[in-house]
Amino acid sequence: MSRRVVRQSKFRHVFGQAAKADQAYEDIRVSKVTWDSAFCAVNPKFLAIIVEAGGGGAFIVLPLAKTGRVDKNYPLVTGHTGPVLDIDWCPHNDNVIASASDDTTVMVWQIPDYTPVRNITEPVITLEGHSKRVGILSWHPTARNVLLSAGGDNAIIIWNVGTGEILLSLDDIHPDVIHSVCWNSNGSLLATTCKDKTLRIIDPRKSQVVAERFAAHEGMRPMRAVFTRLGHIFTTGFTRMSQRELGLWDPNNFEEPVALQEMDTSNGVLLPFYDPDSSIVYLCGKGDSSIRYFEITDEPPFVHYLNTFSSKEPQRGMGFMPKRGLDVSKCEIARFYKLHERKCEPIVMTVPRKSDLFQDDLYPDTPGPEPALEADEWLSGQDAEPVLISLKEGYVPPKHRELRITKRNILDARPPAGPRRSQSASDSPLSQHTLETLLEEMKALRERVQAQEERITALENMLCELVDGTD
Repeated sequence: MSRRVVRQSKFRHVFGQAAKADQAYEDIRVSKVTWDSAFCAVNPKFLAIIVEAGGGGAFIVLPLAKTGRVDKNYPLVTGHTGPVLDIDWCPHNDNVIASASDDTTVMVWQIPDYTPVRNITEPVITLEGHSKRVGILSWHPTARNVLLSAGGDNAIIIWNVGTGEILLSLDDIHPDVIHSVCWNSNGSLLATTCKDKTLRIIDPRKSQVVAERFAAHEGMRPMRAVFTRLGHIFTTGFTRMSQRELGLWDPNNFEEPVALQEMDTSNGVLLPFYDPDSSIVYLCGKGDSSIRYFEITDEPPFVHYLNTFSSKEPQRGMGFMPKRGLDVSKCEIARFYKLHERKCEPIVMTVPRKSDLFQDDLYPDTPGPEPALEADEWLSGQDAEPVLISLKEGYVPPKHRELRITKRNILDARPPAGPRRSQSASDSPLSQHTLETLLEEMKALRERVQAQEERITALENMLCELVDGTD
């Protein structure tokens, strides 16, 4: 008799658990815009969610610890004139977030560590280069201040946020709407999917397609693609019969898939969240009420189903915490922030372990907040792997770091002699803007304190009159 051997894996027993009610974020009007992005971005300091807003687009930024009911007057980040379609935290500065909008612009914001008194309306910089809506954002994994945006004009623009300049513009590669863009681990290549059903691997600095595969998934609905740790491409899409499907591809041999699995029949686009440290991919479908997760290995069948986390409520979007924001003392290997219609609910994925000691097999060194390259170095052709940190002692986010903008003088043809701050208020928005904002907030706080003191005095007088009346 042949005995079935169970595959050995430390991730076979990963299980998901929703946070308790008091750990959720209540009373948030999540955006109803029809767009296949996650609507949520999270880092070790903040949770950002795209929300409903009249007269333009907005998103809310909450400190992670601010759980419970969110005040309806809580300040928003507002500045776009059209709906916000995507947001993404900078991997090298936990106080900097980029937003993309239907109004064709990308804005980069500095979020203070304190709670602002009123809406944040002034971005650090506005990036204008697209001619139609901008729906995809992705920061470079290793180079400082390098941001990618993709728009409805079928163009990908790579920006140097530190100067506001366009580094590269890829506007003749995609003949139709771009559905997803993903960097590889060192930011030397891009994987893109497009409405023309083609999966492309692009070298952005050479503006050329390195490899491509037509109809990786034969259905017409949107496809998603992410790079894996081994350099393969993991994709989600639809069959010709509208079955949801996942695939694994080797870019060196696009003829045949490494793996191809049909899933189920549903309309929701599957958003893949890939963790390179564990090589687990989590699939979250918009409108689904479950998260399915698979381990990707170099042994057949290559994509191994692990488990499904199920709940009753469908998800409107999903945030995925970077590894450095997890609680290693509880053997947490992933944390999601699930968007409902009016709230955000954390979901924790853990590997059960009996020991309380640090589990170094679960937590290899992981990308930290320091960039490996400057923008100019990357543009000149240099590549570098992410700067890794150990999570053994836990991760403490660094204090507020200011994003400095140095706009180059386009009238001066000479190369700049080094980091230089422009003198005009418009070219150096931060120093002047920060001072004015602080003065305004101090004034508003004083007015609020004065109003509270007057209210307290009035209440004391009323109390005295009541006491006198009872006597």
